[in-house]
Amino acid sequence: MNYGVMERDLGQEGFEPRSGMYEEELRKFNWNLLFLQFALFGIGIWNLVSASGVQDKSFGLYKTQLVWFAIGLTLTAVILLFHYSFFSRVAYFIYFTNVLLLALVLVAGKSSLGAKRWIGFGALRIQPSEFMKLSMVICMAKYFESDRTVGGYGFKELILPALLMAVPVGLIILQPDLGTALILLFTFASMMLFIRIRTRTLAVLAICAAIAAPVMYQFGLKDYQRQRLTSFIDPSSDVRGANYNRRQSQVAIGSGQVVGKGFRKGTQSQLNFLPEHHTDFIFSVFSEEHGFVGCMILLLLYMGFLTQGLSVSYQSNDKFALLLSLGICTVFFWHIFVNMAMVMGLLPVVGVPLPFLSYGGSALITSMLGVAILTNIANKKMMF
Repeated sequence: MNYGVMERDLGQEGFEPRSGMYEEELRKFNWNLLFLQFALFGIGIWNLVSASGVQDKSFGLYKTQLVWFAIGLTLTAVILLFHYSFFSRVAYFIYFTNVLLLALVLVAGKSSLGAKRWIGFGALRIQPSEFMKLSMVICMAKYFESDRTVGGYGFKELILPALLMAVPVGLIILQPDLGTALILLFTFASMMLFIRIRTRTLAVLAICAAIAAPVMYQFGLKDYQRQRLTSFIDPSSDVRGANYNRRQSQVAIGSGQVVGKGFRKGTQSQLNFLPEHHTDFIFSVFSEEHGFVGCMILLLLYMGFLTQGLSVSYQSNDKFALLLSLGICTVFFWHIFVNMAMVMGLLPVVGVPLPFLSYGGSALITSMLGVAILTNIANKKMMF
């Protein structure tokens, strides 16, 4: 072998050094979702500093959230090291591991506010139901990627994916956690509408849902959950009980008016009238302090975020990437829609956090993992 020739070839004009190749990759790298994630999280931390001001003890909620964000960034860097097709190979392993964790919660979980939703490892507590949202999306994307049904999906073809959805939903309802269960159901339904389903099958599913709804209401919900639904129909009833949270949230949002009352000047949160103002009702705190203008800026950021995510789906080259990115976008959409509609009184009050703004380690990590996967798909040519 003539090594002199090789050296001359390597030295010819047009050969880029390795460092130059990395610089070119960085220039082409799609950072959009990561930048939007940082912007939304920055607003969230700023808002959380205000929301937790009345109960900020020692370490502080916003400082804990920063620690979770650092963990999320580490996991993001790991996910960006390999190709998204890795998730296709381990999809069922991820799903069944998460199902086992959900079962473990019912046996040895940590209880708080009458619900058993967390698993504790020393000082660390995680909420498996949050991670189940991504796990189910990955599982559904894998199932429909390998399925080759011709002529549209019928009722028989949807039995298995329906069971894969029903098992975690049932375990989550037993915790109880109606909000997360609804997000899983909405996400599953959205993904099913995207694939081709026969018209007759859709009609059968609609009838089954109509029959199951009253049965679920009567036997699947706790008394306080049924009370939330009935009080939603009559907002003027029980304003000191079941409708208290929603009423205080509406007062907070309305009192913000055009430009808001200012940072840490919201009476509903600072005087502790608004319950759970650092988690489920974090948007009410933001609305009161920053008003209509601030809310519009936040909504535009969320709209840009969802648009970028859907753009990743549109540009996907294979079925798995398409379904995976679409499913993740659907999870984000339903979280944003349900949370905002809930705090404004347009939907019953259920426990659904607002992505990147609500306090909670498991919810934040899940959102960041979703962004990492979407970014991986968007930059698929640069992944290993």
